Amino acid sequence: MTVRELTYAQAIQEALAQAMDADPDVFLMGEDIGVYGGAFQVTGDLVQRYGEERVMDAPISELGQAGVAVGAALAGCKPVLEFQFSDFATLAMEQIVNQAAKLRFMLGGKVNVPLVMRLPAGSGTGAAAQHSQSLEAWFAHVPGLKVVQPSTPADAKGMLLAAIDDPDPVMVFEHKLLYKMKGEVPEHPYRVPIGKAHVAREGRHVTVVATAIMVHRALEAADTLATEGIEAEVIDLRSLRPIDTDTIVRSVQKTTRLACVYEGVKSLGIGAEISARIAESEAFDYLDAPIMRLGGAEAPIPYNPTLEKAAVPQVPDIVTGLRNLVSGRI
Repeated sequence: MTVRELTYAQAIQEALAQAMDADPDVFLMGEDIGVYGGAFQVTGDLVQRYGEERVMDAPISELGQAGVAVGAALAGCKPVLEFQFSDFATLAMEQIVNQAAKLRFMLGGKVNVPLVMRLPAGSGTGAAAQHSQSLEAWFAHVPGLKVVQPSTPADAKGMLLAAIDDPDPVMVFEHKLLYKMKGEVPEHPYRVPIGKAHVAREGRHVTVVATAIMVHRALEAADTLATEGIEAEVIDLRSLRPIDTDTIVRSVQKTTRLACVYEGVKSLGIGAEISARIAESEAFDYLDAPIMRLGGAEAPIPYNPTLEKAAVPQVPDIVTGLRNLVSGRI
């Protein structure tokens, strides 16, 4: 098995190419994904390799794009729709939430909507309030949608291929700061199951459930805390709908403490759902401390770089929070 080092963006492009090679019904849509290669240069030269009929530049109408993609999926195609920024999916809520997510249920299971939506998300690029949000918890609230957040190049490829195989609509949130991150990626096509979390680091004093870029910040925080004798177990959630509750429960039963670290606004975010699941599970009686949530500030993402960093958890925030949680100061 050949394994190479690729960036997160290259891994996604390879997944798209392998899916298109394997199935002529797979095609790509989105703004500037053709000759320009995508706003984050993910689609690259795919238009030269597969032609404009399979790599389609779409007009600036997210609602229209999503409607065409839903219709194509109902007709037997497998569209992969790239929203230039995840924020722009708010313009297509009717098609995503009322059509794609519900049609299989409303028609008694007689149709499927095999639609994949790719959504560059998150802060850290100075793109300000309308281009830097983390809205994945919005969509994870909707039955009929699957929502994933790969945090490594290997998972970005494997989860995207799994999403393209899936008969139901899947939203793939890709944190923009991860596109240049490098990691080992197998060359052959493979799938990473949707709905399975990954224990990225084992520990015995506190469980940290993190998503996207926060996985890497949590791992860095865990390295710092290890020098103080605090062993943090870091779980890469990977899938927000469905959630792998069992993996989190087993970890909390071992560590007796839980922290949820995510970039989306703290209130009503994914951390609240994880906290509730643990409170309702057999792991609740194992807890030796309150559950801690480290989420984004209750404010739009600022343009100012200093304020932008202050609006979402950074490594020092995670270190301080976990240190206080383990020492009983929370």
